[in-house]
Amino acid sequence: MARLRVHNFAMSLDGFAAGTDQSQESPLGLGGESLHPWIFATRTGRAMLGEEGGSEGVNDDFVRAGEDGIGATIMGRNMFGPVRGPWPDISWRGWWGENPPFHHPVYVMTHHARPDVQMAGGTVFRFIDAAPREVLAMAVDAAGGLDVRLGGGVSTVRAFLAEGLVDEMHLAIAPVFLGDGERLFGDGVPPEGYASDPLVVGDGIAHAVIRRA
Repeated sequence: MARLRVHNFAMSLDGFAAGTDQSQESPLGLGGESLHPWIFATRTGRAMLGEEGGSEGVNDDFVRAGEDGIGATIMGRNMFGPVRGPWPDISWRGWWGENPPFHHPVYVMTHHARPDVQMAGGTVFRFIDAAPREVLAMAVDAAGGLDVRLGGGVSTVRAFLAEGLVDEMHLAIAPVFLGDGERLFGDGVPPEGYASDPLVVGDGIAHAVIRRA
């Protein structure tokens, strides 16, 4: 059976997974970029950018695991872009250029419909106004027997956790403070029934894997 997995979801020491005031210039909110440099220092992270080099070891193992066995991705509208409300046009096609690193169907959860966007390399963005369980069923069907990856933003992951739909979640805890922003945990999230493996320390990052207990 296909599993719903979260990978490389970074958060600060004070519990924030995104900063405030997301914009085209600050896609992860103010200070949010400080949570992710470790990814692009790895060999797998560099390859996502079309570059060579990068480190191997613990961090690279975790980044690579997030690419293995994935047949579809779900993300919230905030992860797709900074545009809010009804789409003014269809010119915004995501943060990743014309050949995004997904190479499979990507379901973008939004209350505002727009046509599918076919990108180079096999990525298709599909814009869906539906509840988490319904979107997951669509993604599982599209994944063709592979697992489904759940991307951000924070509110999207919280919604799936609250319904107990996440099977496995990898968190990367960065040694920075954001001071404000969006918290992943709190107010009953994660729900009962999840437990963490022992922390694994990488180069400048602590990794936690949370699974169904």
